[in-house]
Amino acid sequence: MSASVISSPLGQTISVSTKVKFITPPSVSALRATTSRVRRRLKTPMSSQSTAGDQAGQKAVWALDFDGVVCNSVGESSLTAWKAAEQHWPDVFKSEQANAKKKQVIEGMEHVRPVIETGYENLIQVRCLLEGISTDDILNNWHTLLPEYMDKWQQSRKELVELFGSVRDAWIAEDLPGWLDANGIYPGLPQDLAVAQRDHELYIVTTKQARFTEALMRDKAKLDFSADRILSTAETGQPKSEVLKQLEQRHPGMSYHFVEDKLGTLNKVCQVKELDHWMLYLVDWGYNTKQERAQAADNPRIHVVNHQQLSQAVRH
Repeated sequence: MSASVISSPLGQTISVSTKVKFITPPSVSALRATTSRVRRRLKTPMSSQSTAGDQAGQKAVWALDFDGVVCNSVGESSLTAWKAAEQHWPDVFKSEQANAKKKQVIEGMEHVRPVIETGYENLIQVRCLLEGISTDDILNNWHTLLPEYMDKWQQSRKELVELFGSVRDAWIAEDLPGWLDANGIYPGLPQDLAVAQRDHELYIVTTKQARFTEALMRDKAKLDFSADRILSTAETGQPKSEVLKQLEQRHPGMSYHFVEDKLGTLNKVCQVKELDHWMLYLVDWGYNTKQERAQAADNPRIHVVNHQQLSQAVRH
């Protein structure tokens, strides 16, 4: 008996003879597994799929945060905060009780560093710790504690930014080697930056004041880095998302990459539709938590990367 073959609307083959035989469609679990594999491939930064214009040998724009990506500054920022607090609140910090708690407070600053976005916040944080607010409370509620205590202690953001910067300036002028030693550059990052500087358009987009970033790039990372490539949001007051838009306007038609250690910053970028085509990376070092890295891994826009993966991406 002759048989004919037709196609079903789902694309399966139907053999027609004395019986009509349907090829069994894939199960729901199989479809889910396939979808999961596809999503993992799409989220892999070093996969063969790339953003438009990101081809081998073509320049890209790389924008890197500084503190927590390039530089481990928690030791320096904590000590600067204590020095500044002694000047700003001498009746609170220049006492025997405060001095007895100094080591404990400085150690606490290391634990709560992930919630700091701009340097001046260290001043509020160091006083909170001195006055007995727990590190867990700060980690979980800093977004409300910061404005609460800024208001309670009648503080001005502008005044604290200037104070924090002036104390750093004085430390650098009096003891540059000591200030540099209080900072660290993450291993391998100077080599990655040198490659990106040579092959791409490289920028530092940071909440740190530019003059301190420039000094650390020059004297600690040993890189000759142009000052106009350091974009400080502490000085302009702009959000990083606006800086990224400006970089794209400056370098149209390229692929774009933004590297951060702050999940909150990346989440804000994700909300800006004009930046949908930017590749976003959260480094697994720096000032973020295990929980934040897990949250980032669930966001299809964000790639959580270790140093080796970032190094490969820069060299792609």
